[in-house]
Amino acid sequence: MRRFSIASLFLAALPLVACSSGPETAAEGTPPPTQELVYWTSALDEAEVAELAEATPSVRFVTGLAPEDALERAAEFHGADAHLLSEEFLAAAPNLRWVQSWSAGVDRYLGLEGLMANGDITFTNMKGAHGPVIAEHVFAMLLYLRRDLGAYRDAQREARWDRRAGEGQTALAETTLVVVGMGGIGREIAKRGHGFDMEVLATVRTAREAPEYVDELGTAADLDRFLARADVIAIALPLTDETRGLFDAERFAKIKPGAVLINIARGPIVDSDALVAALESGQLAGACLDVTAPEPLPADSPLWAMENVVITPHVAGTAELTGERRWTLFRENVERWSRGVELVNVVDKQAGY
Repeated sequence: MRRFSIASLFLAALPLVACSSGPETAAEGTPPPTQELVYWTSALDEAEVAELAEATPSVRFVTGLAPEDALERAAEFHGADAHLLSEEFLAAAPNLRWVQSWSAGVDRYLGLEGLMANGDITFTNMKGAHGPVIAEHVFAMLLYLRRDLGAYRDAQREARWDRRAGEGQTALAETTLVVVGMGGIGREIAKRGHGFDMEVLATVRTAREAPEYVDELGTAADLDRFLARADVIAIALPLTDETRGLFDAERFAKIKPGAVLINIARGPIVDSDALVAALESGQLAGACLDVTAPEPLPADSPLWAMENVVITPHVAGTAELTGERRWTLFRENVERWSRGVELVNVVDKQAGY
């Protein structure tokens, strides 16, 4: 089937995902491969369960289980989808050894003490699966704004040929893109910015050599210096205590006037009131938002009515390709789990990503 046909291409490029280096090693806390492993899921359909059962006969998948029934059977499970978990279930699941998040961001699970504090549970995410599609969404929103396509769409609805409908269209070439956070999503954004002939500046947590598609790679200490040069800012950070409210009024004041802010990461990284103020003052020329704080964005938010703001409802990663890549990662982890070796995309619970 097509979605698994991309597995070798995707997993061969494992820099796209956070995977341990070196040869496969036994995963701490994983039951021996000879033992039947039981995984509780709501993310798989019947065809997917059948495919996995054939590929990994030592793993049994349980689906369609109500939370109260799962709680009664908690001791039976060795693995589970993260979105199904509760503190009650975790306390009643002494054999749980693997939890899989179906998203790249895991901030919603950081409050589950039974998950975060249990060193016997390996926690994995979908880092790398969403990058290409989200990066395309970034540039779809950005081009819609910079080329004033909304004005031409309005003219189209009126069957009006008006070459002056749009105002102030600008190009991306020879402008500066700052990518804040160079994980799986940030890398894909940076690559596409380079393809548009933009100067690409990016920040990472730990200093390292810049890839060929990044003109300058810095750390958090370089962020304000980069923002002073930015025409476009793309936020691609995980939500942690360190990044919550990172873009506040003080930081907006350090941004080059007239820049466009893009947030496809997590809404609370940006102070919403400060964002509105920066847009109203002209400090920001526009914003492209797939995430907001809060979500859903309240109907009375002034952001809805701003002509220089593009809003989508947290759908940047939605596409068939994302589903294929998520499936590839999950299947790889199931096969590794069944053999008792280290999993792909293990989350650092202390760092929160």
